[in-house]
Amino acid sequence: MRDSAAARPSDPPTDGPRPAPASPAGKGDDFGPGLAASRILVVDDEPGMRNFLVRILGPRCKHVEQAANVDEATRKLDEQHFDIVILDNVMPGKGGLEWLQEQRKVGFFADAILITAFADLETAIQALRAGAADFVLKPFRSNQILNAVARSIDRQHLRRENYLLKHELSADATAWRGRLLGRSRVIADIRTMLERIATAPTPVLFTGASGTGKEIAARTLHAISDRADKPFVPVNCAAVSPDLLARELFGSIRDDFNGDDDRRDGLLFHARGGTLFFDEIREMPLAIQATLLRVIEEMRIRPLGSSREVPLNLRFMFATNADLEAAVRQGRFREDLFHRINVLNVHMPRLSERKEDILDLASMFMKDLSHELGVPPLPLTEGVLLKMSCYDWPGNVRELRNLIERALILGEYPPEFCDDDECDSPAAIDSLQAVERRHILAVLEACNGNRAEAARRLGVSRKTIDRKCAMWNV
Repeated sequence: MRDSAAARPSDPPTDGPRPAPASPAGKGDDFGPGLAASRILVVDDEPGMRNFLVRILGPRCKHVEQAANVDEATRKLDEQHFDIVILDNVMPGKGGLEWLQEQRKVGFFADAILITAFADLETAIQALRAGAADFVLKPFRSNQILNAVARSIDRQHLRRENYLLKHELSADATAWRGRLLGRSRVIADIRTMLERIATAPTPVLFTGASGTGKEIAARTLHAISDRADKPFVPVNCAAVSPDLLARELFGSIRDDFNGDDDRRDGLLFHARGGTLFFDEIREMPLAIQATLLRVIEEMRIRPLGSSREVPLNLRFMFATNADLEAAVRQGRFREDLFHRINVLNVHMPRLSERKEDILDLASMFMKDLSHELGVPPLPLTEGVLLKMSCYDWPGNVRELRNLIERALILGEYPPEFCDDDECDSPAAIDSLQAVERRHILAVLEACNGNRAEAARRLGVSRKTIDRKCAMWNV
């Protein structure tokens, strides 16, 4: 537990700040890991106080700068982003609280910690109304200011996690958060491609029919990248009103100071360091497409109503089931944005093109959904799997998942998938004979019944295929 903001009885009296024990550069001591990654601006007209704060915070934080007055502080905020601003309230000319209120109107994206020697209720109320995150009285000890900074960073992380969690739940509470599954050649090739591009910052465009698993592939790419410990934020461009999409993405600040915090930081701000995934990108309005293109190229955003920009560190991924080139010709999608996001294209195949994966997918859905629904799994018999492999699956992987879920709820497969002879049989789905039969029939289906071509793909003789088909009465 962190030390109290007040000096403990055992501490010797002090007339001014006292430094904490020195720590190695970049280390946060007992004040949390967020301290080492923070950028801090110290604003105070007293050189001694500025030097003290820089000496205490410098070895523990990523970057610390100082300003002798609010005009210098304004210039520094215009030039770069800070996570925390430590602000003296009483300074010659414009006071800290008055300056903070002005900055909120033009774009202030840090947390402010107010330091003052004048402690009264009116000042505390004004500080809260101005949006100050904390209030530290002079004189103070070094551990008090370190605790205040650490608390502010913790609150920032909690706000970010809470915001992204609410977005994830409101976007699609039932979305499947799985992994790219399958042993087919086409899926193996996609996995190889994802591994090759995992560390590149380049945008990636996932194409393919609806339900083929484009978001799953994007999440897989994020999970194997160097951003895996940072947020993956999905945005469905077709699910958000065009009037709200810009504010949702880029954020906004209040129009005037009225005591109510109307600021919204936006998804790009909260997702910094991680991956932003735009699904149904063709549905994004043209006006927002122009803004997004600038964001991708410059890696900076300007929230609505702000006069300042915020730097970003993001990887962008996109998905569509539409023909973007046709949309460009029709004037529905910007050509410059299309070329910017189409550097790396990963095409997801239909389920009918990877029928060898039906067993793995159906087994996983059966296991996960039966546990989620609290019902026993249904047997995936050879007859059921054979009918699944013969079905065309226009809804692709999503349709397979929905079929398994519906069957579990009803306690039986639909008639067109039910194996009348083996529905009640606990036959093993992974027996050698079953796997062999399923695989050969799937390849035959992919070859449109051409046995010679199927034999070539399987690496066996045509006679072997004929003998197996005769044995199975196919």
